[in-house]
Amino acid sequence: MAWPPTLSTSSQFIGLLVWLLLAFAAAAVGGLAPASASEFYSDLVRPSWAPPGWLFGPVWSLLYALMGVAAWLVWRARGFGGARNALLVFVVQLAANALWTWLFFVWRQGGLAFAEILVLLALILATIVLFWRVNKLAAVLLFPYLLWVSFASALTLSIWRLNPGQLA
Repeated sequence: MAWPPTLSTSSQFIGLLVWLLLAFAAAAVGGLAPASASEFYSDLVRPSWAPPGWLFGPVWSLLYALMGVAAWLVWRARGFGGARNALLVFVVQLAANALWTWLFFVWRQGGLAFAEILVLLALILATIVLFWRVNKLAAVLLFPYLLWVSFASALTLSIWRLNPGQLA
């Protein structure tokens, strides 16, 4: 059977829900970091351009929602079989995203967190390129994520360098 089959409204809704749940599951894995993460962040020496800690939650919530919708658009256009590589890279970048929180806040490995966020950036770029080939809107929905992680990369490097005693 060729994809896409005629998907009922309920099938599309369930698919959207699954992709959103997957994206927010990655957020939850990162969120399992101890509650002291926000205290740790506020105790760090940060550059003057660092955002306040309270801003991260709303920004990441929006970004995870956009990621889930983007993946859903790709799935809806081609299904798992027709977009296997794009959706696989998407899932890998979600895992890399969750890993950063653990590297930085739990294990306090600033250097590894910085190296890992560069890998995450490459994975996001690869996801955008693969999504673009399937659904341009899906790729465009990931641009804010790319921009935020680019900013987070610079912030990670800066904080790591400003806090040699607290971040390895």
